[in-house]
Amino acid sequence: MIHDILFYFSLLVILSTIIPFIRHDFWIFRVFEYPRLQKLTLNILLIIVILCFSFPLQIKDWSVFTALTLNMFYLLYLIFPFTVLGKKQIITGIRTDGIQNLKILIANVYQENRQSGEYHKLISICDPDVILMVETNKWWQKEMDSIQNTYTHQLKAPLENTYGMLLYSKLALSEKKVNYLVKSDIPSMEATVELRSGQKVKLFCLHPEPPVPQENPKSTERDKEILIVGAKAKESNIPVIVMGDLNDVAWSYTTELFGKVSGLLDPRRGRGFFNSFNAKYWLLRFPLDHIFCSTDFALSSIKRLASCGSDHFPMCVDLKYTPSAEMQNEQLEVSNDDLLLAKEKILADIDG
Repeated sequence: MIHDILFYFSLLVILSTIIPFIRHDFWIFRVFEYPRLQKLTLNILLIIVILCFSFPLQIKDWSVFTALTLNMFYLLYLIFPFTVLGKKQIITGIRTDGIQNLKILIANVYQENRQSGEYHKLISICDPDVILMVETNKWWQKEMDSIQNTYTHQLKAPLENTYGMLLYSKLALSEKKVNYLVKSDIPSMEATVELRSGQKVKLFCLHPEPPVPQENPKSTERDKEILIVGAKAKESNIPVIVMGDLNDVAWSYTTELFGKVSGLLDPRRGRGFFNSFNAKYWLLRFPLDHIFCSTDFALSSIKRLASCGSDHFPMCVDLKYTPSAEMQNEQLEVSNDDLLLAKEKILADIDG
């Protein structure tokens, strides 16, 4: 009995790694991209249990065990860049006087959450320059607007559909826009923030729909929005930061394509997973909340903070504008095939 259970469970784990190779937008193909660390853990446990309690004897058992072993090494290969042993995409930059730094707090507050006071405490502790809050409606705006005395520059798009956004900044914001890039009820934001040194930085904020049955059965709209922002970021003639709850993991092929198309870097690489969702279930945690930056930044710090009652952990990232870092940071290469794929996704018919 245990032999059969292990055999079919092994096939299931192997299949969960193979499915994401099918580049289809339907949610069942995309959702298996998320639990990479969970799949690796299950894979290792299965190998141990098989060796201890159901050692392979027949050819079919050896075939599945070999496939399981290869699957483990493949998952290790995929996960390695996000461990502390992996290569850092962004160099470390020590914070000194702070005039070239931009400390950002991003938080998916969970619209039905009512622990707004915890976010006020968190903001006092973190002391960010810029705050992006998503899943914010009119109630959340009312609760958070008291920080306007300190965060005197704002851009607001509160909505009741869990896709509202609030942007607060201590630093001057200009060229502020609320965009609806893909759907009329899913906003994104862009603005130019001026650092204390006078250097201007372009900000893009987004929160696309996740590819799950209760939200959207396809990833088409999410991928489209992410890649449109990536293309806009590439066109910027000043430093760029893209941030928000992308509803996509850091290692998905869409996020990797976004990196290539935009040229933006991920501070997680070489530093850790910093899983921001789900704060309520530790077995189901993935890195969904992101901050990407252009190659002229160094990283002063990256932290995952307390959840404050939400199903997401906030992320606090301190970036230092460092033009010389461009020579040391990783330079992402984009192929013609990457550009064609990105163009195809940007032009995709979302009603199709």
